[in-house]
Amino acid sequence: MSTQVSSSTPSETVEDPGLSPVLTNSKLPKLDKASQRPLGSAKKRYKIGNIIVGLVLTLGSVIMIGPLLWTVSTSLKTQQGVFDLPPQWIPDPFVWENYIRVWTAGPLLSGIKNSLIVACSVTIVGTVFSALAAFAFAKLRVPWRNWFFLLLLSGLMIPFPTLMIPQFIMFSNWGWVDTLLPLIVPGLFGNIMMIFFLRQYLSSVPDSMLEAAKIDGAGYLRTFSTMIVPLIKPAIAAQFILWFMAIWNDYLAPIIYLNSPEKQTLQLVIATFNAQYAIQTDYPLIMTASVIALIPVLAIFLIFQRQIIESIALTGSKG
Repeated sequence: MSTQVSSSTPSETVEDPGLSPVLTNSKLPKLDKASQRPLGSAKKRYKIGNIIVGLVLTLGSVIMIGPLLWTVSTSLKTQQGVFDLPPQWIPDPFVWENYIRVWTAGPLLSGIKNSLIVACSVTIVGTVFSALAAFAFAKLRVPWRNWFFLLLLSGLMIPFPTLMIPQFIMFSNWGWVDTLLPLIVPGLFGNIMMIFFLRQYLSSVPDSMLEAAKIDGAGYLRTFSTMIVPLIKPAIAAQFILWFMAIWNDYLAPIIYLNSPEKQTLQLVIATFNAQYAIQTDYPLIMTASVIALIPVLAIFLIFQRQIIESIALTGSKG
């Protein structure tokens, strides 16, 4: 027995010889299997969401990069051009002489040299010891290992201002004041934040790999150099650039220990420029020195950007 059900068009009816009548879905909208909603509306909402996210990110990037662009623009202006209304983002004319004049306006070259000595020595040597400490805390079977790690982390709760006076007295008794040693020596033994980050990163490495290396006769240092370092290279690169930026931009410690102009780091030199030339409204010269101070940090980022992105990607995949 056949039954027919009428619809808006006759072509939409089918005959069901055994059960209830069924409508064909030839005229119904196709559904998204994930959301069970019409595909057209889902794609439209997805496109609108992408547009909104893109606008928000564009606005955020403009807000973040605006001060940097203004710094570069001001460094190429004349002293009168800084105060022009409306403000000129593109200098007219371009005063390239500011980048020549800045080298004779103060001890900028010695400041760059001192900052490079401090930042490179601390980050390179300190990174090696931080990675070794993280490897020991993560994989070596040492008694009271976790308790020692917690004791190390407790140092993060001590603010630096509480240590300034005792450290200054100690370094003064050793004759290290007005030298670069107080800025270099403490950082050579590692960075607590880097040790913590690398230790957490190494916790996902299976112990079977280390056991296999031990069976093959590899010692701890060989295991660390041939197996551990390649695995944590992205994490080391990310922490390295963060640490380098912190030391390069440090102002508090140098102003405590350094007095002589030839011993000052770049940040103190720029502060001196600000105090000396702001009175003369020579803001282009101050901005020129600031742009030069940004170049090493940007260079480090460009060198290690692949490892930094890889570190972020691996961290996200592990989460």
